[in-house]
Amino acid sequence: MTENQTSEFPGIIPGGGDLAAFISANKGAVDAALADAGALLFRGFDVPDPQAFDAVVEGYGELGFTYEDSLSNAVRTNVTPRVFTANEAPPTTEIFLHHEMAQTPLYPAKLFFYCEIAPQAGGATPLCRSDWVLERLASDAPAFVARVEAEGVRYTNVMPGDDDAGSGQGRSWRSTLSVADRDGAEARLRQLGYDWQWRDDGSLRATTPRLEAVRELADGRRTFFNQLIAAFRGWADSRNDPNRTITFGDGSPITSEDMAPAIAIADELTHDLAWQAGDVALVDNFLVMHGRRPFEGKRRVLASLVA
Repeated sequence: MTENQTSEFPGIIPGGGDLAAFISANKGAVDAALADAGALLFRGFDVPDPQAFDAVVEGYGELGFTYEDSLSNAVRTNVTPRVFTANEAPPTTEIFLHHEMAQTPLYPAKLFFYCEIAPQAGGATPLCRSDWVLERLASDAPAFVARVEAEGVRYTNVMPGDDDAGSGQGRSWRSTLSVADRDGAEARLRQLGYDWQWRDDGSLRATTPRLEAVRELADGRRTFFNQLIAAFRGWADSRNDPNRTITFGDGSPITSEDMAPAIAIADELTHDLAWQAGDVALVDNFLVMHGRRPFEGKRRVLASLVA
């Protein structure tokens, strides 16, 4: 690790009592710690249920980003208007590293996670600083970084007509686009700048416009802000082939040789957050990638997004 990769990651904030009150009273310090670490774990506070977690998000005091209004590909269920289940893919499915919704033109700035029920085994949330990834990648694969930075990237996903909870990419096109029929879907896709094709089984193949793959933050840090690793490693189901999900901005394929350095570097720099019941994590979505390890037993991790 280079000198600027030695910060505690994620930052740990131990405590007790009401987390909503703590965050409300200490928001400036919390935001400063988040900017430094990229992800914070609040452990030992009294967060007994989803309603208490909702109060934590409210106490943070920033505008919410709802699942309903997002273009997320994952099937989720709202618990409160601003709190919903994390990806409901089967326990054996690994969700690979990604920035939340970076495969769409609409994405949140920050993520809250809450562990209501810790899994019997596995189920950690991997976290990875993508500014550290980009720093290493620019040294190890400079031509790839230069190309994705100059051209951007495009993603293709096939959305089913109805939710498929057995897939990490199983949210229906009706739910994803917040529409009732094909005419509404095409109007929304046109507005978003997507290309699309209807398939005989009622599913919808949609390709994004050019999206950024490298992001510069307000303080000058640059991050590997995209969904490339997750799409390449994990967008596989009966409808989707990971080898066809990502391209450079000009439409030419991004290959396994292109992705190998980014995957290896990210895996090396990943920290697994092993959940305890009552834990709350706050993640800077522009700075840190996250995922989900396979697990055994019941696991219930809820999420809330901040615009």
